[in-house]
Amino acid sequence: MALTSALCSAVATILIQRGLRRSNFYAGFWINVLVGVIGLWSAVFLFVPREAYSWRAVPYFVLSGALGTTGGRLFRVIAIEKVGAPVAASIGNLTPLMSTGLAILLLGEHVTLPIVMGTLVIVFGTVLLSQSGRHVGFAPRQLVYPFVSASCFAVVAIIRKLGLFHAGPLFGSAVNMAAAMITSTTFVLATGNWGALRCDRRSLLYFAGAGACENTGVLLFLMALGLGEVSVVTPLAGVAPLFVLLLALLFPGAAGKVGWRVVVGAVLIVLGVFLLTGWR
Repeated sequence: MALTSALCSAVATILIQRGLRRSNFYAGFWINVLVGVIGLWSAVFLFVPREAYSWRAVPYFVLSGALGTTGGRLFRVIAIEKVGAPVAASIGNLTPLMSTGLAILLLGEHVTLPIVMGTLVIVFGTVLLSQSGRHVGFAPRQLVYPFVSASCFAVVAIIRKLGLFHAGPLFGSAVNMAAAMITSTTFVLATGNWGALRCDRRSLLYFAGAGACENTGVLLFLMALGLGEVSVVTPLAGVAPLFVLLLALLFPGAAGKVGWRVVVGAVLIVLGVFLLTGWR
């Protein structure tokens, strides 16, 4: 189930890149969030009893949605456009590292040997990815987009952890996504880019399919967490960059050029995440 979640995330990444060829990141970002709202609230109405709705958890999930999910998904789509699907997926996989750092700073968790080793491996993998820019076709400074996306999702993880003391993950994720929908719509309107949401049928299908895959992956990840240990589920779900690489190799036109630095960097980042989350 966790591996299926990773595969869904990888397919979503490739579909977003395909949609961006004929559209823009505003449309990709907004449609992605819209599909998430529809899917998650449909699941809540079907599977979560009314008595399980906990309004004490709402402020936590509203905050995580408004700040983390909105920023995370926006910069993820921009990252896919700027640096390509494989690199964006690899650096986006740094969320566990950033969540661990925030947990150490804010929640008083301890630094361990696996954390140090995992961090060093991830740093080396990231250096390789940054050096791949001139060979794959992006400037190293553009790596800021996937880093910002990963940071936003790390904030979501910390705030969601606080909210989960009061409500279940499905209800919390739905509230989170509703807040992200309101914030993202406000952002698009405030920046005067409402017209940019228009896209042709092919791009709409790609973006909608990406949103369905991404949010299905989120649901599968939550279900896997309910059935297995976090230390097992998180590393398995973290192999999404490897699936992106596989899809890029199977469909060369889907994700742009993939050099050896991208492949090795992605593998090292996945290994580093495994050390962080799987070896306790």
